[in-house]
Amino acid sequence: MTFTPAPWPRHLRSSEWYSGTGRDTIYHRGWLKNQGYPHDLFDGRPVIGILNTWSDLTPCNGHLRELAEKVKAGVWEAGGFPVEVPVFSASENTYRPTAMMFRNLAAMAVEETIRGQPIDGVVLMVGCDKTTPSLMMGAASCDLPSIVISGGPMLNGWFRGKRVGSGTALWQMSEAIKAGEMSEADFLEAEQAMSRSTGTCNTMGTASTMASMAEALGMALSGNAAIPAVDSRRRVMAQLTGRRIVQMVKDDLKPSDVLTRQAFENAVRTNAAIGGSTNAVIHLLALAGRVGIDLTLEDWDRLGRDVPTIVNLMPSGEYLMEEFFYAGGLPAVLRRLGEAGLLHREALTVSGGPVWDEVSGAECIGDEVILPAEKALTASGGIAVLKGNLAPQGAVLKPSAASPHLLVHRGRAVVFEDIDDYKAKITDEALDIDETCVMVLKNCGPKGYPGMAEVGNMGLPPKVLRKGITDMVRISDARMSGTAYGTVILHAAPEAAAGGPLAVVRTGDMIEVDVPNRRLHLDIADEELSRRLAAWQAPATAVSGGYAQLHHRHVMGADTGADLDFLVGCRGAPVGRDSH
Repeated sequence: MTFTPAPWPRHLRSSEWYSGTGRDTIYHRGWLKNQGYPHDLFDGRPVIGILNTWSDLTPCNGHLRELAEKVKAGVWEAGGFPVEVPVFSASENTYRPTAMMFRNLAAMAVEETIRGQPIDGVVLMVGCDKTTPSLMMGAASCDLPSIVISGGPMLNGWFRGKRVGSGTALWQMSEAIKAGEMSEADFLEAEQAMSRSTGTCNTMGTASTMASMAEALGMALSGNAAIPAVDSRRRVMAQLTGRRIVQMVKDDLKPSDVLTRQAFENAVRTNAAIGGSTNAVIHLLALAGRVGIDLTLEDWDRLGRDVPTIVNLMPSGEYLMEEFFYAGGLPAVLRRLGEAGLLHREALTVSGGPVWDEVSGAECIGDEVILPAEKALTASGGIAVLKGNLAPQGAVLKPSAASPHLLVHRGRAVVFEDIDDYKAKITDEALDIDETCVMVLKNCGPKGYPGMAEVGNMGLPPKVLRKGITDMVRISDARMSGTAYGTVILHAAPEAAAGGPLAVVRTGDMIEVDVPNRRLHLDIADEELSRRLAAWQAPATAVSGGYAQLHHRHVMGADTGADLDFLVGCRGAPVGRDSH
């Protein structure tokens, strides 16, 4: 794809606030000067908004204030005027009921922050899971020049000589405690090893996946995704990003130029190659909706099915993000995809050129981390999209994290009506369940939880764990953490709270799972299914007012990205009326 820069100098959006000698101009410019800015900064140079998701309660992003200073340095060097702006920061490990419920609120806040202020271009400072999609969604709906800089992953964790993958180890160790294989004292000792530096999860969880998606989409500079948070090269990347956004404003290079159909196809295939999180499905579907790209679940299945998973990282593999960076990071993966004919080489990136120009010379250093295709973790990676009478609009499964022997399975359903019902029953020794059963969790989708929490990777019953069993088929309308693993079928649509077939599954029903043939079937007669659905009544909701009510009324299904219906599309960033 060829990009033609806009002529320069051209009229800047910020000039509507700061240029001239009128009353309103002096109102805007004069007050900003109280911070000691000299008059010549308002001479028509680009005003760059550094949208920072730093927060003490978003630990993954706790270092972004320091990193913002490097972005500012780059903006100053390139002749821009940097202004740091704090924006909504949805922390994965503190927000209740779930950070996912606030992704759309954050996107809406970011969009209006950009639209309502004198900004010509934006640097999106992201890290924790929902901050990356929410900032990209908000920026895409405004379509001002925008570029992503990620905070980077934390360093490897180590406990008694073994790698500790943040998140992944938590799930493993908590199951080991229930199975009687680990003491609580050891668990507490391992806690500190899980988070030994600033940064996001060090596994290929959702944060690292979404950093990789931003790079694969072309919205970040090449190499951004994998540099550890504490590595000096992360600060260099921030400074280069600051320089680059100024030129993007001069060239008028916008998200709509970068976020093309080709870009999304590159990202979907990249997700397959890295063994990325299932959460990427929801986030990219929502982002595509903001720029008018018709991306579907079927695209995810079709594009990823023939892509081998070659990145050997937890939760699918053995290593962690620090080793991925040393091995060549995402540029090396994109080069492998390009050489295999699985990359649109001409797709434009924020660099101003095609992706292939950025990655064709990338080196892979260490085939044990970025595997040759013939040694792939999974020959057919990607995201499997299952359909059938249990999920007519689709459900997803991550094959690289699943148990091969369970990919074709028929079992008796054990139903939990919601997450509280699950918690009340799962440790009961009298629960009629064994490893052949299919665990079914309802009412945990976008409307049902509300917000679609990461509870789909239900822990197994202790009495099953004590047999040495570590995986069972699990089905829900929920999500799961990108750091999690197992034969877990997620995002069943329509969700139970919206009257989908999942709502009427009963304990004792037989369920058939056939991943190779993409089938998910509730084995009851069509007439019986129709009778149950006709008799179904929506569960009572505890939502009463505020954003939760807005979300509940307007959130769409997981199969389309769970965005709010009135936020879909690009509204642009016009300069509005100004009167004081």
